[in-house]
Amino acid sequence: MRKRQLCLALAGLSLSLSAFAANSDQWTLPVDVKKLDNGLTVVVSEDHSSPTVGVSVVYHVGMRLEPRNRTGFAHLFEHLMFQGTPNAPKGVFDRTITGGGGRNNGSTRPDFTNYIETAPVSSIEPILWLEADRMKTLDFNPATLKNQQDVVKEEIRVNVKNQPYGGFDWIDINQLAFKKWENNHDGYGSFEDLEGASLDDVRAFHRDYYGPNNAVLSIAGDVTPAQGFALAQKYFGGIPSRPVPKGTDFSEGLNTEEKRIEQSDALAQVPAVAAAWKVPEKGSRDQAPMAVLAQLLAGGDASLFYQGLVKGREIALNIEGGFGLTGPFEYAGPTVFTVTGLYKPNSSADAMLAAMDEEIARVAKNGVDDATLKRVKTRMLADWNNRLENFLSRADMLAKLQTLWGDANVVNKVPGWIEGVTSADIQRVASTYLVRTNRTVIDRRPAVKAPANPAVKTPANAAKTTPGAPATGDKQ
Repeated sequence: MRKRQLCLALAGLSLSLSAFAANSDQWTLPVDVKKLDNGLTVVVSEDHSSPTVGVSVVYHVGMRLEPRNRTGFAHLFEHLMFQGTPNAPKGVFDRTITGGGGRNNGSTRPDFTNYIETAPVSSIEPILWLEADRMKTLDFNPATLKNQQDVVKEEIRVNVKNQPYGGFDWIDINQLAFKKWENNHDGYGSFEDLEGASLDDVRAFHRDYYGPNNAVLSIAGDVTPAQGFALAQKYFGGIPSRPVPKGTDFSEGLNTEEKRIEQSDALAQVPAVAAAWKVPEKGSRDQAPMAVLAQLLAGGDASLFYQGLVKGREIALNIEGGFGLTGPFEYAGPTVFTVTGLYKPNSSADAMLAAMDEEIARVAKNGVDDATLKRVKTRMLADWNNRLENFLSRADMLAKLQTLWGDANVVNKVPGWIEGVTSADIQRVASTYLVRTNRTVIDRRPAVKAPANPAVKTPANAAKTTPGAPATGDKQ
């Protein structure tokens, strides 16, 4: 969530791998993994097609594990990681990487925080030195903390408070859909909580969650596994491991009754609806079918929801779906599949939901024909592989999968899981998860404007009010 120049299986796995056999001509990424003595897991994907590298360091901490009464703290801390260390003062990190022809970024998600760089391979040692340096410690000082508290608050103003529909489809919907604090609090943070963060909080967070044994380093590109492991040992091997606090139990089951609220939006011009359903837990046999069903229903202009609500019934202006801030294979705790759409003022949220229910019921009853299922899978596989061609995206995906699944090689298993999804699987997950009792709905409507002051009666030939003059109560 840090705005910068960059655009951007495991033991006991309950997925039935026999049902998800990989296609024989599927592109297989090279994946080599090694754990250093201090607990840092290193993943290397060798590819000499370009003299560049992508680097990702993923820490197993995100919004779910931030301290109570410190909402937004994981995100705030992500910003602080770019503010310098005793060895590399503020600005050195960015100048070193961009000066070598590279770019960098970072983001905070419910289950992890990631830091990513891409650069010519000649810059790999400076990048690793910088990442190891800020893993050791940061330049903790009051001025930097105050500055970044203000930066995050301004980001909230720009992206949420001063945006129409700002955050209602991932902040507000989560607060309504989930029961436990770890899952339903505002990961962006309240101003009060952000301002309450102290230097002691920051030091403790770095100590507890930013040690090598709570991190994965991934390198993809023009390096061999031997080179990558040697460089990891050189720069990270001397960092001592640190105790990691035991996580809380943030698991929760499907909802048993629909949750629904209406909201008013002073900046919105047309109404919008967000509908969210809790999805299968990570590793469930239903996870891949849910991913395919989500694409079938809300994956672009060819999706059933777009064709049915936008093109067919013409009640929606647009429609899109997703898994919050993550992807369908990039979560480790309770997550929702959310569909968001603007609808026409002469329609209603009820009409939108009824139309969605109709499309879902048809799938649950009849499944999906072979041609459509093949089209959806082909699109998903193409998107998956295209994303991995980029060294930066590849390194980041490998680090996230190693962190969340304990197995970076899941990257080569996902295509087989997708290919193995059948029409019967689609029917099962549609009838199990996309039901009204498991649904959470927010109907976001434009605020009712205050009426203008009654016009003062004047002679017919009197001068009229200047066109465009604001009426009383209009937002300026």
